[in-house]
Amino acid sequence: MRILMLTQWFNPEPVFKGLTFAKELVRRGHEVEVLTGFPNYPGGELYDGYRNRLYQREVMDGIPILRVPIYPSHDSSSFKRILNYGSFALSAATIGAALVKPADVMYVYQPITIGFAAAVIKHIRRVPFVIDIQDLWPDYLPATGMINNPKALWMIDLWCRFVYREANKVTVLSPGFRKSLVERGVPPEKVEVIYNWCDEDQVDLSKEPDEELARSTGMKGRFNIVFAGTMGKAQALDSVLDAARIVAAKYPQIQFVFIGGGVEVPRLKTRSMDMGLTNTLFLPRRPLSEIGQLLKLADVQLIHLKDDPLFSTTVPSKTQTSLAVGRPILMGVRGDAASLVEAARAGISCHPQDPQSIADAAGKLFEMPRTALQEMGRNARQYYFDELSLKVGVDKFEAIFSEIQSGAHS
Repeated sequence: MRILMLTQWFNPEPVFKGLTFAKELVRRGHEVEVLTGFPNYPGGELYDGYRNRLYQREVMDGIPILRVPIYPSHDSSSFKRILNYGSFALSAATIGAALVKPADVMYVYQPITIGFAAAVIKHIRRVPFVIDIQDLWPDYLPATGMINNPKALWMIDLWCRFVYREANKVTVLSPGFRKSLVERGVPPEKVEVIYNWCDEDQVDLSKEPDEELARSTGMKGRFNIVFAGTMGKAQALDSVLDAARIVAAKYPQIQFVFIGGGVEVPRLKTRSMDMGLTNTLFLPRRPLSEIGQLLKLADVQLIHLKDDPLFSTTVPSKTQTSLAVGRPILMGVRGDAASLVEAARAGISCHPQDPQSIADAAGKLFEMPRTALQEMGRNARQYYFDELSLKVGVDKFEAIFSEIQSGAHS
């Protein structure tokens, strides 16, 4: 098949279904073209070597990429975020629609605002599409503090319903997402659950943990509970700092390590210093090629989101990376995510935004025999490759693409 990938974010930005997905489709004999923006996520500034222009073509690992203009921003300003999303949707619907090559099917990934471009390309270029829902809008917006205006949320809900109608198929990352969409009137046969995978090239465990890296980062000799990823309002990491203060008195060997960027990082670092915490460590955002090595140094991996009903229906993408790395998981997310870790027998859960619960779970993991932690790690890795891996996910997407292509030509 000729497959068009439409996504606002693509490599070198940190995305889970970017270049790895495209290369796997090509390996299976498909032709792939990517329509995306100029890279600026998550920092909100254009990456070195890029500048906004009318369009730019490039080839990355054999994958042809068409980049169109975008307003670069990823700060806490709702207005700037709207400009960021809206500018790419408009560019993709006009410049992108005119310049992309013919395709049999279109895969649409992140965020749902690009459903506008998908609908335009569908009708003008006659390309049916599947949209992959990673954030459940409009619910996601007030939960993260981005938009709280009821009228705006109502209009966004209407927009989302339009996109679901236009899509030939909708894929979601969890059973909870599927249930929510079906309750909103999306036909059940139109919605498929396909769990995310991780960038498997970055989580190879063939090498032993790097002792020099442990020493240079400040992780050597500590029991490291590592949070790696974007640090924004949705992650609610103040509760983890409060847990660190509780833990410090009884378990001085435990260290909470925060790796990544995001709008909350400066404030969290300042608050940690103001609290006098000596068991927290902040490391800057690293390229994907280094994340796997850092995660190998973790004794436990922490996943945490705000205690909001919305997040009980999601599975944070870092869950798959954490499972594949083969380290125990401390899951601070209710619902589907906690159930996944339980099914994998790969860790324990705590109550999100409950410092005492987080601290108790951290202490429980610290007191476990090393053999028990190692077994959790083995279980995690096995479950990932049996149920959530790139191969498993792409098999399912291939089947959906073929179904859509057959329906379009019937």
